[in-house]
Amino acid sequence: MNEKQLKFFERQLMDWKNSILAEAQGTLNQLQDGPIREPDLNDRASSETDWSIELRTRDRQRKLISKIDAALRRISEGEYGYCQVTGEPISLARLRARPIATMTLEAQERHERQERVSRDD
Repeated sequence: MNEKQLKFFERQLMDWKNSILAEAQGTLNQLQDGPIREPDLNDRASSETDWSIELRTRDRQRKLISKIDAALRRISEGEYGYCQVTGEPISLARLRARPIATMTLEAQERHERQERVSRDD
């Protein structure tokens, strides 16, 4: 992978991370505005369900940030774009679709098949 491609992926990862952090800050600001004060119990239950979903989404995104940071670290260490299992280059199309990918498509499929088999045991 050449320097221009690495810069592209680094910028994409940084933009993605900043977008997630901005959304998280918006959620935090809304939470600090105060408790849910819906007079109707059904409206309150609906609002609480919405907040529960929002918080689960933020938790998943928090975990995603650690994967983005790991990808950025691999870029700085010169390991980005190479499969951690086989050492082969990960296709640019796969990295464009999933910039945090750590395995080639074939290695990922093999890993998922093995996971399914061991889970079925």
